[in-house]
This record gives sequence, C-alpha cells and structure tokens, in this order.
Amino acid sequence: MALKISFRRIEMFKNIETGKIYDVIIVGGGPAGVTAGIYAARYALNAVLITKDKGGQMGEAGYVENYPGFKRILGPDLADKFYDHLSEYKVPIILDEVVNIKRTNGNLFVVETALGNQFKTKTVILALGVIRRKLGVPGEKEFSGKGVSYCAPCDAPLYKGKVVAVVGGGDSAASAALLLADYARKVYLVHRRDRLRAQPFYVRKLTIHPKIQFVLNSNVEEIGGTKTVEWIKIKETGEKIHVDGVFIEIGSDPPKEFFKRIGVETDEKGYVIVESDQSTSIPGIFAAGDCTTACNMFKQIITAAAQGAIAADSAYKYVIEKFGKK
Repeated sequence: MALKISFRRIEMFKNIETGKIYDVIIVGGGPAGVTAGIYAARYALNAVLITKDKGGQMGEAGYVENYPGFKRILGPDLADKFYDHLSEYKVPIILDEVVNIKRTNGNLFVVETALGNQFKTKTVILALGVIRRKLGVPGEKEFSGKGVSYCAPCDAPLYKGKVVAVVGGGDSAASAALLLADYARKVYLVHRRDRLRAQPFYVRKLTIHPKIQFVLNSNVEEIGGTKTVEWIKIKETGEKIHVDGVFIEIGSDPPKEFFKRIGVETDEKGYVIVESDQSTSIPGIFAAGDCTTACNMFKQIITAAAQGAIAADSAYKYVIEKFGKK
C-alpha cells in the first residue's frame, strides 16, 4: 500500500515563482509541516511548503490508533487526509529538498534547494522530522528493496502468506509487526533487549497474537539470500532464521548535519532547541515536530501537529512585529 496523495495537486505548483518574498516557508511535509501550512493559510500568510516526501513518518506508519477522531487508521491514509485538508487552503507545495538556509543582509532568509531554486522569505518553519536508522549489517544495503524494507504499510501486502522479521522493540516496530501479521503467516519480532519498550497497549496485543513470535536478547548481524532476502543471522546464537522479508524499525535521528549547516542551536543529540513558542536560536526561524526538543522524545503525530500550529502562530506574530500589519 503506497501513499495515495495526488501527484496532480503537487504538479499544480511545480513552476512556482522564485522571485517573490514569502511570509513563511515551511520545510517538511509531515504532520507538523502540514498543520503549519493550514494555520499559516488561515492567518493569510503568503506561505509555501517544500518537502522531498509527503507525509513524513506518518506516511510510513502502520495502524494509528491514538489520533483523535480515528479509532484505527493506516498512517498513509491519515497522511492523505492531512493533505486533503491542506489542499483546501491552496498552499503551494514544492517537491524538492531544502539544502541550506541563509540570512540576507536584511531580515530575510534565502532558502536553497537541491534542484537549484532559491526562495526569499521572512520566516522559516523547520518541520523536517527525523531520519530512520539503518542496522548497518552485511546484506542490508544489498537487499534494500529486495526484501529489506523500512515501510510496513508500503510493502506489507507483498508478503501475504510469507514469513517476515521486524527488527526493533519500540512503538514503530510493534505497529509494523501487527500490521504485517494481517498479511504474513508468521512474524518474528527481533529485539536486542530482554523486553520491548513499546507501549503496554502494543505489548499486550503482540503477546497474544498467534502469528507473532518474539526473538529477544538478539541482534541481527547479517541479512542473506540470493536474489532476494532468505534469512537473517542472529549474532548471539549464530542461528539463521528463514524469512522472506526484513522490516527495520530501530529508531531515528534528527538531520544533524543540516541543522549544523544552517547554524541553528541543537542539544547533544542533534535536536533543535526550541522555546515554548517553537522559536529557535535564530530569530525568524521556528521549528516543530519530531526534530525538536519540544517532542520530549515522545514522537507522536498529535504532538507534531500541535507544534506545527504553534509555530505558524509564532511566525505570524513575528511577521507582524518585524514587517508590519498584513
């Protein structure tokens, strides 16, 4: 199941103006970025959203069961609804990657993208989310897309009636395992510790599921096969477990190098330090979502969305204060 967001809607804004000055440029297309876009539009800010992917990790999540209004919904479907909502406000969306942000001699910023575009803006909202960690073991890179996956909702239907492994012990791993169990005939959940760190709600579901088997105190040291994945090797025992696919869910990190490049202050782990109004160490740059210290390591769709709303409100107030009434 792939994310179903309409590419036609994106193409509408492919040739957007680069010479004008925007009130706010939102960097990132996850729940924080999309919510910031909605609120910016409601404040009548001249906004644009730049993202290299649509939906962020929400678009790759399994079943979401803790977002108010939806008892149970797949991450890609929820992302679809976010973008449907955003489209009502006609906020331009650019499929591109922001590679640098520089302050001009005045109070403006220049946002540079991988495609060579430059945009001028009065404020920036960083909503970049986090980057999935890799296992870093032999076979992971070689079999990427050939049995190694980082997106359960995208690839789960491919493993109907097959055997898969999920590597990880947090909420993302638990959600992935439960989703995969809807398709696969067996799911191994491999975790390096003696107990899962997922929410008790998830652990209870995993424990009683007849298709899911825990492999605890275990590290995957190699992924092997011929043309596609056929097995994983457990470091502690040397055992090779036959699987048709491996789903890596071992956490994530903020885009540290990018934050270092633009000069925004971060904590020791690389998360952007923000105040209660989502402001950063650089006046005019705000940040929201999982890439910030405000998430308190509690990376949830609802908290990211809330921070996106606050960031847009703060950007609006900044524009009024520095540049006058809209």
